[in-house]
Amino acid sequence: MSQNRYTHLTSEIREAIANPKKSQALYTAMKRGRDNRAERLENLKGGLAFREEVKDRKNHCKSCSEDLMEKFIANAEKRGVKVFIAKTGADAIAYTLKLAEEKQAKTVSKSKSLTTEEIEINDPLLEAGLRVVETDLGELIIQLAGEKPYHLVFPSVHKTAVEVAEIFEKETGKPVPNDIDAIMKIVRNYLRPIFLNTDIGMTGANVGIAETGGIVIETNEGNARLVSSIGNCHICIMGMEKIVETIDDALLMVLAHPVSATGQLPTTYVTWMHGRSPMGEGEGPLRDSHIIILDNGRTEMKNDPALEEALNCIRCGACMNICPTYGVVGGHTFGYIYPGPIGIPWTAQVHGQDLAADFASLCISCGLCKEICPAQIDMPMMIAEIKHRDKKKNPTPKAEATMMAADRFAKLGSATAPLSNWALSLPPARWVMEQVLGLDRHRKLPTFAHNTLEKQWKKRAKQPASNDGTRVAFFADVYANINDPKLGMAIIERLEKAGCSVVYPEQTSSGYPYVAYGDLDKARETALYNIERLYPLAKDGVLITSPEPTAAYALKHTYQSLLPDDERAKVIAQQTREVFELLLELEPSPTTPSLKGKKLGFHCSCHQRPMGSGSQAVEWLQRQGAEVVRVETGTCCGMGGTFGLKAGALGYELSQAVGGPLFQAFAESGVDMIISESSVCAIQLAEGTGLPVVHPLNLLNP
Repeated sequence: MSQNRYTHLTSEIREAIANPKKSQALYTAMKRGRDNRAERLENLKGGLAFREEVKDRKNHCKSCSEDLMEKFIANAEKRGVKVFIAKTGADAIAYTLKLAEEKQAKTVSKSKSLTTEEIEINDPLLEAGLRVVETDLGELIIQLAGEKPYHLVFPSVHKTAVEVAEIFEKETGKPVPNDIDAIMKIVRNYLRPIFLNTDIGMTGANVGIAETGGIVIETNEGNARLVSSIGNCHICIMGMEKIVETIDDALLMVLAHPVSATGQLPTTYVTWMHGRSPMGEGEGPLRDSHIIILDNGRTEMKNDPALEEALNCIRCGACMNICPTYGVVGGHTFGYIYPGPIGIPWTAQVHGQDLAADFASLCISCGLCKEICPAQIDMPMMIAEIKHRDKKKNPTPKAEATMMAADRFAKLGSATAPLSNWALSLPPARWVMEQVLGLDRHRKLPTFAHNTLEKQWKKRAKQPASNDGTRVAFFADVYANINDPKLGMAIIERLEKAGCSVVYPEQTSSGYPYVAYGDLDKARETALYNIERLYPLAKDGVLITSPEPTAAYALKHTYQSLLPDDERAKVIAQQTREVFELLLELEPSPTTPSLKGKKLGFHCSCHQRPMGSGSQAVEWLQRQGAEVVRVETGTCCGMGGTFGLKAGALGYELSQAVGGPLFQAFAESGVDMIISESSVCAIQLAEGTGLPVVHPLNLLNP
């Protein structure tokens, strides 16, 4: 870890926030990708079902990867292809340099290849005197600008037409208009002689097929087809994880790649290569085909239980399209060579733990990357592991330590209320808290209740049992217990009125901040504590509910990831329901809707998305007569759990920048108020929009 990690990161975040044009260009491209994907999936047979198939096929191929690689090599060599297994990037570079020397090559033309970016092959080729030209437009712009890719799919998305024109004007020595069509014409004229006269064409591969020994290359510009077919020598550098078993597997990936990245079906050019044919008849240079299968840390990744799932990545870039903080700062800040969420585990494995940890704190653990990933990779948990390993060697920043101790601070605030609430209202006290605890003084915090929900429950008279046998365990988490026990009790009473027998088992907080900030030992300890107390109930058929989406998400998803071999966690997940999921099932529709005439803007918190995207709450509100409008940008509101409570650029400032488009969307929606089930999202939206933000049940229990 470099001593100035957070100083450097803070500086880059503030620079990105201060340059909104670049962030806006990135945000627009990301949103277009998300929207096109969503539109395509509405008409795609089976919709999201392909994700389960992709996950299963990638897991299967990974489990027999050594056998598949042997089969791939044998079948490729039958077709005259020379195959080399490169243990490291240096080995792949050395093989390429030797081949270039044997061929007396002068020019290497490349198509877009993340694997060659990974091993930074261009510099040693240039140092050897070769001319190296990227032929993908985005990659060419990046190469001429002397930068790294900004995005896996859109490497130069941060560049304006004016900047691109200046780059090509400098390269060609001719005037270049600030017009995209004119720029494209100039680029075609620039690249055409390179395509025709190249000595070595270099590509990556989206897929390798063990069944046939062939490769698949997907592009929208056709440059990979030219690069791989015109010259006398083709080199493909492919990660060993790209090899699948059958042509059917490859066809599945050809579907999953573009629909996940941009909503296309399929890319404009899909090239299937199985060896190469001779150029004409008679004497002449042989047309060589070389495939370099790259390891470069992949074997170690496969043998690392916490990170092996990263090998399922198909490089679609969907996780970047939805990542809230990446959408502001971009890949030069949120990345080393591989950017975005998936870039964190990949960087850790192929470039080093410290380099990954340098930008891992940009992950706010919203979970959206997992929800959009075509292979359903659990990136949030892998990133938590990277943070966890870093904390074994380096001190935890004070703000993160404070957020992980939030439940203890809440208990202290409750014990000393109302004095604690008075202190929190004093600017000097908030300034001290910012300096000492890293809690941003600009945030308006919820007050603490001295008479907690837990205390009220213990004093409460026992209610009669339900006639239909519906039993519910109430998991309050921190907010409904300590900050708003009135809400917690309103939910309990509503469930009882609907015929439930409610119990309030011994419990602690969900522990999700430990996951978000990388203390997985404490996260597992917390999960076990709650599992031991909830499992006996769940085993006996008691349903579990929580008013806080993140707490329900922890019970339903996170605990299984933390403790994959604990069958009790699976039972608890199966028994967990959202509050409005229960109320929809148990409550009769009201005969006199009490919310008629209300126009409500509904905000779905990130952790609600895998649990129905808040559809249950929306339907419940509609039953009450309300007009409900979903107001979405497709990504996080910016709060990111407790991330937006932290002071400074790596907290409050970045969270506000992330939330800006959503604040604007609410301002333009014409709604009377915002509805959110998340206590922390409510803080962010109230401050960002100036509109009242209310929990659905508080509409009926003012």
